[in-house]
Amino acid sequence: MSNTKVFVLMAGMTALFVAIGASLGGQAGMFTALIFGGAMNFFMYFASSTMVLKMYRAKIVTAEEAPELYATVDRLRQRAGLPMPAVAIAPHEQPNAFATGRNPEHAVVCVTEGIMRLVSQDELEGVIAHELAHIKNRDMLLQTIAATMAGAIGNLAYFGFLFGGSRDDEDSNPVAGIAMMLLAPIAASLIQFAISRQREFKADQVGAEITGRPLSLATALKKLDASAKRIPMQVAPAAAPLAQVNPLQAFSGSRAMKLFSTHPPTEERVARLERLAMPVAASAVTA
Repeated sequence: MSNTKVFVLMAGMTALFVAIGASLGGQAGMFTALIFGGAMNFFMYFASSTMVLKMYRAKIVTAEEAPELYATVDRLRQRAGLPMPAVAIAPHEQPNAFATGRNPEHAVVCVTEGIMRLVSQDELEGVIAHELAHIKNRDMLLQTIAATMAGAIGNLAYFGFLFGGSRDDEDSNPVAGIAMMLLAPIAASLIQFAISRQREFKADQVGAEITGRPLSLATALKKLDASAKRIPMQVAPAAAPLAQVNPLQAFSGSRAMKLFSTHPPTEERVARLERLAMPVAASAVTA
């Protein structure tokens, strides 16, 4: 179901891009904006892991430096059928984790110092499995595509505002054109955020399948969310959405604010994981 929703959202993003391009910039403007946005995100796609690690001040560690953490990641990545990612630790008190890298062969799994002091071993495995699920699902690639489309839509709106559009139809409505320039980037961002939320749900599900213990991730998420509200983390806004609990959006907020969130509300994630655990608990009782 999650993949279907993402497909629909990506189709909506594409349709929005085509409509705005045809309205504001014509075919030439549409391709110019797409190339510009694509070039920016192409660079980010290949340089992302290095840049993100710097933003979090994280350091890649060896098996000798962090034997228990390294062994945990190694064991879980084998269950997931993935090559061994690099393992990193970020010097933050806030308990959190993230994954980055352009593909499974160039991936990094990072945890903060705070999370290793807070959660149990089972909970840590749930958190790491969630990050491995992002790698397995190639979410970095999908998010790059979504960011490219959203950026291209923003570029179209900017170029249309800067140059007054390239279409001079007599029946064109200038008020509608201005409204589109202002609202289109917001609409694109909302779709991008919705895609991100769906990928978090999917990573929760796949991560629970890797460990076979959905409740381990559920209890870890509760602890991470509560701690994120108490312990601030200084990180660039561009890198914050990668964290398992967004350190800059650790609040419930109104329904409207949720639309601008990169992560689903933690209580919704926990509820889904608890539902996933029900068949597991029922089969255990039967056995």
